[in-house]
Amino acid sequence: MQEVKQANDWLTSDSDEARAIRFLAEQTDVSPKQAKEIVSEHGYNREKLLQVAHTLKAEG
Repeated sequence: MQEVKQANDWLTSDSDEARAIRFLAEQTDVSPKQAKEIVSEHGYNREKLLQVAHTLKAEG
């Protein structure tokens, strides 16, 4: 039986995506939802994620 994904699976998962989302949300002022969108769009490179998050903050 296939498991149903929950919206906040990244909180308890140990996948690369989940670790990147937690890292970005903890290190910046972006919301977990924004962090998830950034990770989905830009991958798992932490330098790139921080750069995108800081750019997002500067624009907003």
